[in-house]
Order: sequence, then C-alpha cells, then structure tokens
Amino acid sequence: MIEIHNDGTLCVLTINRPDKANSLTADMLDALCQGVEDARTCRAVILTGVGKVFSAGADLEAAKAGLATSPLWERLSGAIARHPGLTIAALNGTVAGGAMGMVLACDLRIAVPGTKVFYPVMKLGFLPQPSDPARLAALVGPSRAKLILMAGQKILTQEALTWGLIDEVTEADALMERATALTGDVCGATAEHARAIKALISQRLP
Repeated sequence: MIEIHNDGTLCVLTINRPDKANSLTADMLDALCQGVEDARTCRAVILTGVGKVFSAGADLEAAKAGLATSPLWERLSGAIARHPGLTIAALNGTVAGGAMGMVLACDLRIAVPGTKVFYPVMKLGFLPQPSDPARLAALVGPSRAKLILMAGQKILTQEALTWGLIDEVTEADALMERATALTGDVCGATAEHARAIKALISQRLP
C-alpha cells in the first residue's frame, strides 16, 4: 500500500489505498518512516498518493486501536524535517488529520485544484502530534493555526495558497511532472551542496 521508488537520487513515496481514502494503518506508517529514513542520502523526496485524496489520516479501525496517538506519526514527520535534501508533498487531493504532519514537515507543498486541508483534533478529542502545531503556525501564523486546530476549519485550495500553506497549485495530470521538475536542480547537485544551502535557509539570524 506504500509504493517506494528510490533511484539513489530521487525517492518517491506513494500512498496507494484509494478505496479507503488513503487512510493509514500502522504498517503503512512504518513503511513511510522506513522509506524516508532509507532515502537519507537522496537529494530529494516526493510524497504523493493515488486517487483523489492524498490521505484521510489514520484508518478508522486502527485509530480506535490506538494509532491516532502512535509515536509513528512524529517519527515520520521528524524524519522528513531532518532530511538534508528537498522534500515535496505532491498533494493529489485532500489531506486530513494525522497525515497533515508529514505534509507540514515537507519543504514544499504543491496541490491539485479542489484540495482541502483540515485537522479535526479538537472535534475528535485528540491532541495533534507534538511538532505539528509549531510547523503549522510557522507557515500560516498562530491565528490561522488556531482556525485549523481549534475552530476545525476546512481550508480550501485558494485560501491555503494565499496563506502559504500550499506553495503552488497545478492540474492533476501534471502534478508529478511538476513535482519532479522542482527537484531538477537539487538532484543535479552534490549532496553536500544541497545540504549546505538548506542549512543556510534554516539558520536563525542573530
């Protein structure tokens, strides 16, 4: 259900469970974690999904069994955030719940028209994963983060683009072509060069 294509330079991780809105089981989450960790030496990583939903978050039955509070979510987002190359979420559709963590941890987010973003932790009675609120607030500001996490608002594509939650919108049939094109420069560079530029962007100014 997690397809991994890793050529040593570019790694593409695809969630392939469209009949269940790409909802994630523990095994799928573990496979995503392993895929990102194994791609540590790649210049770029792209995460995407099959069908019209990127991911609805935790599988319902798995969530009832405790997956909603599993440390696997934080392990995944942490691995993405620590990746020294360029990480891209190529959103083939709506992203919801715990799946937001991996999306927020990526360097870039591109999406197809009609993509919705929501994280209904308040309604469901769960806390978000520890790093998600800070990453969300860094992208959209604290007030808008509260609109999503506390007021439970669904953010539509154009609004998400305006807020900076999504960086670019592209048609569905061109999504992976565009995502791959965005990795062109970094995949043509040395790992050291890519790592150095990313570190410079991430540094705190005095």
